[in-house]
Amino acid sequence: MSEDKIQQLIAQIETLTVSELAALVKELKEKFGITAPVFAAGVMPAGGPGGAAPAESEAEEKTEFVVTLTSVGDKKIQVLKELRALTQLGLKEAKDIIDSVPSTIKDSATKEEADKLKAKLEEVGAKVEVK
Repeated sequence: MSEDKIQQLIAQIETLTVSELAALVKELKEKFGITAPVFAAGVMPAGGPGGAAPAESEAEEKTEFVVTLTSVGDKKIQVLKELRALTQLGLKEAKDIIDSVPSTIKDSATKEEADKLKAKLEEVGAKVEVK
């Protein structure tokens, strides 16, 4: 693929909303059979250089979390406002997430991001699950 084509593709991806980008990632994972994070820093796939993955990597602490909104509660407008403030989503995207509970708010969040999202949303009455 030429550099020009790559830059055009990147420009198109930059225009996507968070929801559209999440859908694109999901489709790419399904299409190409990806089951693990491909771009995780320092992670080598099993069977990479030197054979099987080292045993200590299995015992490492989890570094990526999925934050899922499981219930909005009775303060839907406050949850919507907080969700938009935390994720920079547009009104329609945030409303779509709230209307389709349970729904993923953020994939591959760090522990700090996941805890912050959970705490802020639970303050306004939502129920959030971190996996």
